[in-house]
Amino acid sequence: MPGVTATATHAAITTVWKTESAKLVAVLTRIVRDVDLAEELAQDALVAALDEWPRSGVPDKPGAWLMTTAKNRAVNAVRRARMSTRKHEVLAHEAETHVPLEEIEAGLQAAMDDDVGDDVLRLVFTACHPVLSREARVALTLRLLGGLSTDEIARAFLASEPTVAQRIVRAKRTLAEARVPFEVPRGEELGARLSSVLEVVYLIFNEGYSATAGDELIRSALVGEAIRLGRVLARLAPEEPEVLSLVALMELQASRSSARTDAAGEPVLLMDQDRSLWDRALIDSGLAALESARALGGSTGPYQIQASIAACHAEARSAPDTNWKRIAALYSDLARLVPSPVVELNRAVAVSRADGPAAGLALLDALASEPALARYHLLPSARADLLLQLGRRDEARAEFERAASLTDNVRQRERLRERARQCGGVPV
Repeated sequence: MPGVTATATHAAITTVWKTESAKLVAVLTRIVRDVDLAEELAQDALVAALDEWPRSGVPDKPGAWLMTTAKNRAVNAVRRARMSTRKHEVLAHEAETHVPLEEIEAGLQAAMDDDVGDDVLRLVFTACHPVLSREARVALTLRLLGGLSTDEIARAFLASEPTVAQRIVRAKRTLAEARVPFEVPRGEELGARLSSVLEVVYLIFNEGYSATAGDELIRSALVGEAIRLGRVLARLAPEEPEVLSLVALMELQASRSSARTDAAGEPVLLMDQDRSLWDRALIDSGLAALESARALGGSTGPYQIQASIAACHAEARSAPDTNWKRIAALYSDLARLVPSPVVELNRAVAVSRADGPAAGLALLDALASEPALARYHLLPSARADLLLQLGRRDEARAEFERAASLTDNVRQRERLRERARQCGGVPV
């Protein structure tokens, strides 16, 4: 492809890999029944593209090129298995399924022509299997479904690259040792397994939306990746209301991103945000997803309730127009469905807006002895806000200082210390 630089070609390869890698790994996993080998074969196809495309140009159908290349490597891998260290694993699989290796090879060609949606959905449930730790599920999902490198995952979560690499290696080993089937769960198991998948996606989103450590309040790359994964999942499982609800929740929350920090990168509280900066396209998309989830009927799940809360904010033309009574009621519903001290904290804040700071403070004080909130900076921060509204400035200052001491996010810490200084008096 004359006139196209190697840099542009590499950029194109990166983009294609981002969109196609999950499909490659998913299809290959179904064939070779080994996530680690499947990813290795997909990576081999990527290396082949990096070698070939700068010379020959990006093909008209780059995804198909990668899939065909990966397929050929898979065929060779199956053939080599007879004489390789994987021999016993492959032969054991053949014995269990009564499928000769020759038929597995033939099935590879047919698999390339299949709709890979089901395979990607199987890969989602495999990467998010409850047998793995929460950290392992997050890392493996970003690696297999997001196409992120180990270095990218490490930087996103402020972890060392060796730590993330070991986490991924152990996760794959655990899946193999547990003989986790490559399938979409059915019946009663589906609900619990789907909850694990949605939890992982929302964890990725939250780490991007409100970074727990480092210098940035928002890590846009993680926010975008979580929303992309959620949308993929929604396309694969369009009849699951909680999947659509999670997409709605993330889109509605992400719509406020541009207004959440000022020009200096300092946090701006929700009630003080310039709503003209909110992303209307994301709001419209989120509201549409929420409406689709509601239209499916059935019982209302936790993500639908949270999306409804986010919708209350999105639909308010100004901060004073916010329907806090409705939000407080929704938090009560959420607390009954998934009891949690954090939900109770959020309900207390909503009650303070609906019924006054004294009512909210009484609810927050009841949470003071909760072990789960002992190191949670938002509890003293919320108490400080209400104490300040009640004119108890010295107590408010002390709570802002305590909140600042509990967060590892530099931006949040400085903002809380500034609010403590604004209370006046002598710092504690």
